[in-house]
Formats: sequence, structure tokens, C-alpha cells
Amino acid sequence: MFDALTTGLAGVVFGLALAAPPGPMNAVIAEESVVHGWKSGFRAGLGAFSADFVFFVLALLGVVGFVERFPTVRAAMVGVGGLLMLYFAYGAVRSVSDSFRGGTLPDDSAGFRKAFVLALTNPYQVLFWLTIGVGLLEAGTVDVLSQTPYVGGELAGRLVVETGSPALVAGFFGGILLWVSGFPAALVTAERRVESLAPVVAGVSAVVLGGFGVAFLYDAATQLL
Repeated sequence: MFDALTTGLAGVVFGLALAAPPGPMNAVIAEESVVHGWKSGFRAGLGAFSADFVFFVLALLGVVGFVERFPTVRAAMVGVGGLLMLYFAYGAVRSVSDSFRGGTLPDDSAGFRKAFVLALTNPYQVLFWLTIGVGLLEAGTVDVLSQTPYVGGELAGRLVVETGSPALVAGFFGGILLWVSGFPAALVTAERRVESLAPVVAGVSAVVLGGFGVAFLYDAATQLL
């Protein structure tokens, strides 16, 4: 029982470590949160969460490996993801000058659809499920903190747990869910205290999405050419 609890908590840490770093998904969640409120930000987070669950099911079925065997398919996904990011970056730029709280109520499902589609074409998430994600399902061990973007090398060896455990997978998705609910709440709370935060966050989101969009399109072009 204690081992299962420890493994589950390790999974939560793993999920948080992967969900928290800056990137296109958090840019979408941030924009939706400050422009439309916590509910829309949370829905956007659920979109990214749902995409991870889809990848999880596909990994269980062995379908995820298809992308690895066909580089052209991966390149096409990267290109589509880049175009989507540029499109959403344009939407974020428009949000900077729009009225954030007045006017017509937003479509509550728009943030979910945006993040879900974007996550499905995000090569980083695909690559994760081709490598580390598949490893979570197989019996063995995983160095949880070493997978943290940017600082993983410094944290290697500090939290090693067994893989292939339902507790680890449940904790992993629990950690992601904790982030996609807490992150929008923190942004909305801060935005209420600093009214000028909304256009700043929307602007930063536009820059992040635009930057990743250009990088993804360049990556796709180099692979195809």
C-alpha cells in the first residue's frame, strides 16, 4: 500500500514536471484564462489533457509507433502544428486589443478544441509518448525528475520509481489535471489584482505560439526537403 502511494505521488510529480514548463500548451491555457476566465482556461487545459489520454490509449494499442516508422507522417504533423500555432498566435494578437470582459460571451468549448487539436499535432507530445510515455507502460524503472525540461540533468537520480504500475499512470494524469486546474486559477487571481495583466499575458502567448509555429514549420520543411 505504501509503495503504491509513493509511486502514485511520484506520478503526480512527473505529470506536474512535464505540464508546468513554458510552451505552446501553457500559452493557450494562459490566453484563455486571462481573456475569458478560469472556466475557459480549464477547458483548454482539459483539451491538452485529453490529447495526452488519446496518446496513452494509442500507446497501449501500439499505434503510436506508426509515427516513428514513417518520418514523412511526423514531418506533416509538425507542419500542421506549426500552421495551427501561427493561426492561434494571430488570435492572441487580436485578443490584446479586444474587450476582455464585455460583449458577447465566448464559446466555452473553443479553448478545449484549440488545445486538443494543437496537442495532437505537437511533436513534443508525440515524441514523449513514443519514448518516455511507452516506457511508463512497461515494467522497469524511470528517473522521474531527470525528464523535467531544462533542469532534468541536475535532478537525475533523485526520484527513481517502478514503471508499469497503474498507480504511476494514475498519478501522472492526476498531476497534469492538477496543473491545468491550478494554473488558470492562479492567472485569473493575479489578473483580478492587476487589470493590465490580461493584455500582457495575451501578448506573451502570441509571441510564444508564433515562435513555436515558425520553429515547427522550419523543422517540417527541413525533414521534407
